[in-house]
This record gives sequence, structure tokens and C-alpha cells, in this order.
Amino acid sequence: MGRVGIIGVGHSRFGKRSDASLRELAFEAYREALDDAEIDTSDIDASLVCSATHYDKQRSPAGVVAEYLGLNPAPTFNVEAACASSAVGLRTAWALVNSRLHDIVAIVGVQKMTELSSDEIQELMGRAGDVMWESPFGTTMPAYYAMYANAHMARYGTTQEQMALVPVKNRKYGTKNPKAMFQKPVEIEEVLKSRMVSYPLKLYDCCANADGAACILVASRNKVQKLSDRPVWIAGLGLASSPMSLAGRTGPMTSFQVTKNAAKEAYKMARVLPRDVDIAEVHDSFSITEILNYEDLGFARPGTGAKLLEREETDLGGRIPVNIDGGLIAKGHPVGATGAGQITALVKQLRGEAGDLQVDNAKVGLAQNIGGIGMYAAVTILRG
Repeated sequence: MGRVGIIGVGHSRFGKRSDASLRELAFEAYREALDDAEIDTSDIDASLVCSATHYDKQRSPAGVVAEYLGLNPAPTFNVEAACASSAVGLRTAWALVNSRLHDIVAIVGVQKMTELSSDEIQELMGRAGDVMWESPFGTTMPAYYAMYANAHMARYGTTQEQMALVPVKNRKYGTKNPKAMFQKPVEIEEVLKSRMVSYPLKLYDCCANADGAACILVASRNKVQKLSDRPVWIAGLGLASSPMSLAGRTGPMTSFQVTKNAAKEAYKMARVLPRDVDIAEVHDSFSITEILNYEDLGFARPGTGAKLLEREETDLGGRIPVNIDGGLIAKGHPVGATGAGQITALVKQLRGEAGDLQVDNAKVGLAQNIGGIGMYAAVTILRG
């Protein structure tokens, strides 16, 4: 396999973006990526637009986005894998470049969610579960993840106070990220006193729906050597799936086997171990999810993920800094853009361009992105 590198990244401001349409959000991130790579649209010979379906009236949003970005007549593809859409898009682009079908590919993750009401969003997200056997009975994303939280609490003694450390940490770093949705820190008492959403998950334990876009430009080794003096290389790619219905899965609800499977594949391909990772971006859709991810990625033993938070090992300056751009909890979660947003944060870190959030001597970065309630998991390992 030839090496595939990232030559440019771009990231819109996440949040309630009533000032921009879907295509305008995409352009905001795309323009920044072009400037970052110092190339023109004419250099790009394929694009992937990654956006979860049903949140926008436009069917096949790849068409209008490609048109607005001036990418025609080059081929464009629509990629959808729920919340992991743009992580899957990156893997697809890697394959397109490695196959030599294309030399430079743009991955544009974009979503506009805030024009729908919370009730409409919850109904749509609930349909990420099995529409025959689960969602008709009122399942929602918070309720699904609350089951995992309750199982972890029952088996390992994890507490609500420990889970509250996730939003405290991530909101702290969100204040240093001008593109994050939430710019205000929270204290542990505020988290614990916030409105109950689905026991034991409270308001501040949950990420927020958002509008936003992120863009990644990848290129073949030959193109990278000609175009970039600061590439970040795609070292490992893991992708796995699980049965959509919870009844179809095995094992206790204290772990996502899909993440373990994806991580195993990515670590093997990159020839690294969990201890080699210098910085990570993980899917913190809910506070419990970040804790589960610590364990499933091998950063902590089963049942001990919360201890990393208590010892500040996942803070800036800790053993394995995690989500120090604010994560989903501070940045917001525009589902189609989330995976690309994680990669953008890692690229900045591995190039030493993260400013106040820079991890010293970061060489290996890991991104983990879950789709739905663990139907998909993508783990990507990058090297600077």
C-alpha cells in the first residue's frame, strides 16, 4: 500500500449557525482547508460529502455541496454512517487514493441540525436504533447511553461524580477553542445539579446538536512530497460494525465491542500499542461514552476508566490527553462533521499548531468515532 497523507484541514465554527446554509457551512471549512494546503479546487480530482440523512430537506447533499464548492465535473460521493460519517469518509478516500483512481481527494463532513426542534431531533436519532423492534417503543440516544451508564455503575461502581469529570474537563478546554459551541466552563456541582435527561445522565453529561462542517484534504505520497512540507500521514485505519439491535449483541453493556474491534485493526496496521498514543480524540457524545472509550481503546483496564479522570491523566500535560479541543460536549455534535472535526484537531496537534492546547512532542494521534449506538466504530491513527 502506498502512503496517504493529509495536506490540509479546515473547520467551521460549530454551534447554532442560523447565518449559514448547509452548503455555506461546507464552504467555510473547505476554503480553510484549501488555504491550509495552498492548493486550488482544480487540483482536487474527487470529493466525498459526509452527512447523515434526514436532517436536511436536500436529498443527496453531495450534489449541491460539490456544485457550490466548484468541484464539478470531478466525481463526488455521498457517505453516510450516522455520527461516524466523515470518519468513514476518510477511510473511503484513503482507499480511493491507494487504488490510484484519484490523487487528491476532499472529505467534507457537514451537518445542519438546529433548524429542527429537540423533539424532532430525538425522534430522528432514535431511528438510529432498529425501527421495528426498538425505536417504536420510545428509545432515544440519551436513553440508550443511560443503559450503558447504569450497567457500568452496577458492575464497577462508577459514580455520577466521576462521570461529571468528563464535561468539567472538556468544557474547560472548550473555552480555549474559538470554534467550539460552548465557551463557558462548568463546575462539578453544576453538572450534578443540572436537569436529569435519562438517569443517570444529566443535561451537562450530554453533547448538543449543532451545525458545522470540517474538511480534510488527502493525497498520494507523490503529491504530498510535491505539495507539502508538513504532512500528517494516515498510519492506521480500523472500522467495525455491530448488530443494530441491542438484542443482537453479546456481552454486558459495559463496553462497545465494536470499538475494540476497530482499535485492534488500527493498532495492527499502524504497528503501535495504546501506550504509544500521544493524544486522542474520542467520541464523547455522553460523559459515560468517553469513560467507556478509555477502556475499549486500551488506555485503561475495564472498570478503571474513571480513574484516569480523577488522576488528570487525560488532561493537557497528563499521560494521554483526550479531547483537549473540547470534544463533542464542548464543541457540539454536527453528526456528519464530527469525525472530520476530530481529525482536524489531531492534524493541528501533530503539526505543532495547537497553540495553548498543544501537547508537547505529539507524534502519534488517535481518533475514535462511534456511529449510532455502537453500530459503527472508526479508529484512525495518524503520525506527524
